Amino acid sequence: MPKKELTDELIDVSLSMFRKNFLGIFHGSVSAKIEEGHFLINRRESIFDEMTKEDFIEVYSRPDYRWKQASLDTEIHNNIYKYISSAKYIAYTMPPYVTAYSMDSRTIRPKDYFGHLTFGELPVYNPGSFDTWYDRAPNEIYHYFKTQDTNIMVIKGYGVYSYHRDLPTLVKQIAILENSCRLLHFAQEHTVATRNFPIE
Repeated sequence: MPKKELTDELIDVSLSMFRKNFLGIFHGSVSAKIEEGHFLINRRESIFDEMTKEDFIEVYSRPDYRWKQASLDTEIHNNIYKYISSAKYIAYTMPPYVTAYSMDSRTIRPKDYFGHLTFGELPVYNPGSFDTWYDRAPNEIYHYFKTQDTNIMVIKGYGVYSYHRDLPTLVKQIAILENSCRLLHFAQEHTVATRNFPIE
């Protein structure tokens, strides 16, 4: 796909994910592979609700001066593209219900129809010390994808990394997972409420 079309896709999906609260004003990252060893990724300090083509930068797998302008997550994206040939698009998001649920759970087991059908259940990865996480993340994330044979990774207290060949499908998966965790939250609140105030 031509670079302009890829950029337009990333602009549209960035706004969509920002509106769903998957990306913060300066938080998160999205990228698209142009060709082997070459991809587009958002720049540092990008404001995701008003992205333009200037907010994306082309980088190569070998670090150079462009990496200093690119997202802090560039090395993580680079390793995923390098070691997982099926990765065409990558997103790092922090959907609030998924992230909140990950803090106290080792596994996410959706109870709604679409979540159960899509995921069955998902383990929550414990990154250990946050102080050293960004040093370890580039290797641990791609290694997780390779060994677990999955395209979505929920990281305790940190968010969600995901990749896919198709960008709309990638966003759909994140949305389904977020909705599942939202429903689990409401179901838990309902259970607590009925225990405290039994319905006669």
